Amino acid sequence: MGFRELYCEFVRCAIRTKLSYVLESDQATAALTHSHTMPAIEHKLNITEEEIPENIRLIAQNQGECPKTKQETIEEFRNYILEQKKCQPHRNDDKYLEKFLRARYWKIDNSYKLLCSYYKFREENKKYYEKVRPLDLRHVGDEDILTVTPYRDQHGHRILIYRFGIWRPNRVTVDDIFRATIVLQELGSLEPISQIVGGVGIFDLKDLGLEHLLHLSPSVAQKMIALLVTSMPIRTAALHIVNQNWVFNAAFKIFKPFLNASMRERLYIHGSDMSSLHKHINPENLPKRYGGLHDDYSYTLWLDMLQHQCADSGVQKDMEQLGFIFD
Repeated sequence: MGFRELYCEFVRCAIRTKLSYVLESDQATAALTHSHTMPAIEHKLNITEEEIPENIRLIAQNQGECPKTKQETIEEFRNYILEQKKCQPHRNDDKYLEKFLRARYWKIDNSYKLLCSYYKFREENKKYYEKVRPLDLRHVGDEDILTVTPYRDQHGHRILIYRFGIWRPNRVTVDDIFRATIVLQELGSLEPISQIVGGVGIFDLKDLGLEHLLHLSPSVAQKMIALLVTSMPIRTAALHIVNQNWVFNAAFKIFKPFLNASMRERLYIHGSDMSSLHKHINPENLPKRYGGLHDDYSYTLWLDMLQHQCADSGVQKDMEQLGFIFD
């Protein structure tokens, strides 16, 4: 066999080996992908006390929620509100007051401060509540700027995700982002599980640019922190910053003054190191873009749920009492 024949045989052998490797690799990848494909998850609010898992009930008790004295504490809180007269909520039934108590570990004074902060925010930002039609916020979901996962992490938290880098301010206003956030926060505050453990946030800042920074004024920063930290009856257990770039340093200078010491301790900056994020949230409880297993779920799926599943459940009625409109 001459040199040309030997060379041709070598090439053919190399090609066969390469094809075999590629085929085996593709099969392995397909098998891995199949084994880690997550089933479709229903968008559903867990609004009944019966849906609280036993481990979450234990957490509630450690936070000060005592089944034997629960009713007595709620009544004490109700009387405290009437005595203080600083703010009068539009409701004072047990179910409504309970979420403020849970958000502040059943401390009546702190719960009352939260209640007043909540109603102050509402009074100062009526345009985010009154005559707002949640179903008209589909364009926010279409842009994939924010969403909340229909599943929970290993601690029972739902995950609020912002992707500010793909935000186009000429299509979605800052006010609409706030309106969409408030709808999610108000829905979340109806869930006993979320009332107990709170939620976590992920700020994905990939491709954040100067055009975005121009819209992030101190006023906007203050409102965002109010929603996530100080003025809503649902706690933010942690905030995670991922994929940040140099613009983040400028943006963070705007937000930092509004973060209290407690929230600064729960702020984690990961960059593009998803293994760092995984120390806090298990990969099986994250979207694929963050090294997890789940597909992305649009904000609009929550609006579909609100429209079709909640019409007769009392959820829409609760939202209408806050000023939202459902035609």
